[in-house]
Amino acid sequence: MKQSFPPLINPNSRILILGTMPGEKSLACQQYYGNKQNQFWRILYRVFQREYSEDYETRKSLLMEFDIALWDVLRSCEREGSLDSKIKQATANDIMDLIQKYPKLKTIVFSSKNAEKFFYKYLSEIPDVEYVTLPSPSGAHASMRLEEKIEHWKKISQL
Repeated sequence: MKQSFPPLINPNSRILILGTMPGEKSLACQQYYGNKQNQFWRILYRVFQREYSEDYETRKSLLMEFDIALWDVLRSCEREGSLDSKIKQATANDIMDLIQKYPKLKTIVFSSKNAEKFFYKYLSEIPDVEYVTLPSPSGAHASMRLEEKIEHWKKISQL
Protein backbone atom coordinates (compact mmCIF):
# COMPACT_ATOMS: atom_id res chain seq x y z
CA MET A 1 0.00 0.00 0.00
CA LYS A 2 1.43 3.37 -1.02
CA GLN A 3 0.97 6.35 1.31
CA SER A 4 0.77 10.02 0.40
CA PHE A 5 2.66 12.77 2.19
CA PRO A 6 1.32 15.06 4.90
CA PRO A 7 0.06 18.41 3.62
CA LEU A 8 2.39 21.34 3.10
CA ILE A 9 0.41 24.16 4.67
CA ASN A 10 0.58 27.22 6.89
CA PRO A 11 -2.12 29.09 8.84
CA ASN A 12 -2.37 31.73 6.08
CA SER A 13 -2.88 29.27 3.23
CA ARG A 14 -5.75 30.40 0.99
CA ILE A 15 -5.33 27.95 -1.90
CA LEU A 16 -5.07 24.18 -1.66
CA ILE A 17 -3.53 22.47 -4.69
CA LEU A 18 -4.57 18.83 -4.78
CA GLY A 19 -2.78 16.18 -6.79
CA THR A 20 -3.95 12.59 -7.03
CA MET A 21 -1.17 10.56 -5.37
CA PRO A 22 2.64 10.87 -5.49
CA GLY A 23 4.28 8.84 -8.22
CA GLU A 24 7.13 6.39 -7.75
CA LYS A 25 9.95 8.94 -8.10
CA SER A 26 8.24 11.39 -5.74
CA LEU A 27 7.75 8.63 -3.17
CA ALA A 28 11.38 7.54 -3.55
CA CYS A 29 12.74 11.03 -2.90
CA GLN A 30 9.95 11.95 -0.45
CA GLN A 31 9.10 15.16 -2.30
CA TYR A 32 5.93 16.47 -3.86
CA TYR A 33 6.39 16.46 -7.63
CA GLY A 34 9.85 14.96 -7.24
CA ASN A 35 9.95 13.48 -10.74
CA LYS A 36 12.17 15.77 -12.82
CA GLN A 37 9.91 15.13 -15.83
CA ASN A 38 6.99 16.70 -13.97
CA GLN A 39 6.64 20.41 -14.78
CA PHE A 40 4.82 21.45 -11.57
CA TRP A 41 7.69 23.39 -10.00
CA ARG A 42 8.79 24.95 -13.29
CA ILE A 43 5.24 26.14 -13.87
CA LEU A 44 4.88 27.66 -10.39
CA TYR A 45 8.21 29.45 -10.59
CA ARG A 46 7.20 30.96 -13.93
CA VAL A 47 3.71 31.89 -12.72
CA PHE A 48 5.14 33.74 -9.73
CA GLN A 49 8.10 35.13 -11.68
CA ARG A 50 10.74 33.70 -9.41
CA GLU A 51 14.12 32.22 -10.27
CA TYR A 52 13.77 28.45 -10.56
CA SER A 53 15.30 26.32 -7.82
CA GLU A 54 15.94 22.59 -7.54
CA ASP A 55 16.18 22.86 -3.75
CA TYR A 56 13.10 21.32 -2.14
CA GLU A 57 13.13 23.61 0.91
CA THR A 58 13.22 26.63 -1.40
CA ARG A 59 10.35 25.17 -3.40
CA LYS A 60 8.27 24.72 -0.24
CA SER A 61 9.08 28.32 0.73
CA LEU A 62 7.66 29.51 -2.59
CA LEU A 63 4.34 27.88 -1.71
CA MET A 64 4.32 29.44 1.75
CA GLU A 65 5.20 32.88 0.36
CA PHE A 66 2.05 32.83 -1.76
CA ASP A 67 -0.15 31.12 0.87
CA ILE A 68 -0.52 27.96 -1.16
CA ALA A 69 -1.01 24.57 0.47
CA LEU A 70 -0.19 21.30 -1.27
CA TRP A 71 -1.68 17.87 -0.67
CA ASP A 72 -3.15 14.88 -2.51
CA VAL A 73 -6.71 13.65 -2.81
CA LEU A 74 -5.67 10.12 -1.93
CA ARG A 75 -4.13 9.07 1.38
CA SER A 76 -3.24 5.56 0.23
CA CYS A 77 -3.70 3.17 -2.65
CA GLU A 78 -2.38 0.14 -4.44
CA ARG A 79 -0.69 1.08 -7.68
CA GLU A 80 1.87 -0.51 -9.94
CA GLY A 81 4.00 2.29 -11.35
CA SER A 82 2.92 5.93 -11.34
CA LEU A 83 -0.08 6.11 -13.64
CA ASP A 84 -3.35 7.26 -12.06
CA SER A 85 -5.17 4.75 -14.25
CA LYS A 86 -3.48 1.95 -12.26
CA ILE A 87 -4.83 3.12 -8.88
CA LYS A 88 -6.78 0.50 -6.92
CA GLN A 89 -8.10 0.22 -3.37
CA ALA A 90 -7.79 3.94 -2.74
CA THR A 91 -8.57 5.80 0.46
CA ALA A 92 -9.07 9.57 0.42
CA ASN A 93 -7.44 12.15 2.66
CA ASP A 94 -9.75 14.03 5.03
CA ILE A 95 -9.83 17.26 3.08
CA MET A 96 -12.91 18.52 4.91
CA ASP A 97 -11.02 18.29 8.20
CA LEU A 98 -8.09 20.22 6.71
CA ILE A 99 -10.43 22.99 5.52
CA GLN A 100 -11.98 23.18 8.99
CA LYS A 101 -8.54 23.41 10.65
CA TYR A 102 -7.36 26.06 8.16
CA PRO A 103 -10.38 28.33 7.62
CA LYS A 104 -8.55 30.69 5.25
CA LEU A 105 -8.54 27.91 2.63
CA LYS A 106 -11.23 29.06 0.23
CA THR A 107 -10.04 27.60 -3.09
CA ILE A 108 -9.19 24.06 -4.12
CA VAL A 109 -7.13 23.75 -7.28
CA PHE A 110 -6.99 20.31 -8.85
CA SER A 111 -3.63 19.78 -10.52
CA SER A 112 -5.25 17.53 -13.11
CA LYS A 113 -8.58 16.17 -14.27
CA ASN A 114 -7.67 12.91 -12.56
CA ALA A 115 -7.28 14.66 -9.20
CA GLU A 116 -10.73 16.20 -9.72
CA LYS A 117 -12.17 12.80 -10.70
CA PHE A 118 -10.83 11.07 -7.59
CA PHE A 119 -12.01 13.93 -5.38
CA TYR A 120 -15.60 13.57 -6.56
CA LYS A 121 -15.40 9.79 -6.42
CA TYR A 122 -14.48 9.73 -2.73
CA LEU A 123 -15.47 13.14 -1.35
CA SER A 124 -18.23 15.72 -1.55
CA GLU A 125 -18.07 19.34 -2.51
CA ILE A 126 -17.30 21.54 0.46
CA PRO A 127 -19.57 24.57 0.96
CA ASP A 128 -18.05 28.03 0.44
CA VAL A 129 -15.04 26.64 -1.42
CA GLU A 130 -14.25 27.55 -5.02
CA TYR A 131 -12.98 24.77 -7.31
CA VAL A 132 -10.57 25.17 -10.23
CA THR A 133 -9.17 22.39 -12.43
CA LEU A 134 -5.90 23.00 -14.25
CA PRO A 135 -3.99 20.95 -16.82
CA SER A 136 -1.75 18.24 -15.46
CA PRO A 137 1.88 19.29 -15.01
CA SER A 138 2.91 15.68 -15.66
CA GLY A 139 5.46 15.11 -18.36
CA ALA A 140 3.12 12.36 -19.56
CA HIS A 141 0.57 15.08 -20.42
CA ALA A 142 2.44 15.94 -23.60
CA SER A 143 -0.57 17.07 -25.64
CA MET A 144 -0.08 20.55 -24.15
CA ARG A 145 3.16 22.51 -24.36
CA LEU A 146 4.74 23.94 -21.19
CA GLU A 147 3.92 27.51 -22.27
CA GLU A 148 0.22 26.61 -22.62
CA LYS A 149 0.19 24.98 -19.19
CA ILE A 150 1.77 28.09 -17.67
CA GLU A 151 -0.95 30.26 -19.20
CA HIS A 152 -3.65 28.11 -17.58
CA TRP A 153 -1.82 27.93 -14.25
CA LYS A 154 -1.57 31.74 -14.09
CA LYS A 155 -5.13 31.57 -12.71
CA ILE A 156 -3.73 30.69 -9.29
CA SER A 157 -1.90 34.02 -9.10
CA GLN A 158 -5.28 35.75 -9.44
CA LEU A 159 -7.14 33.77 -6.78
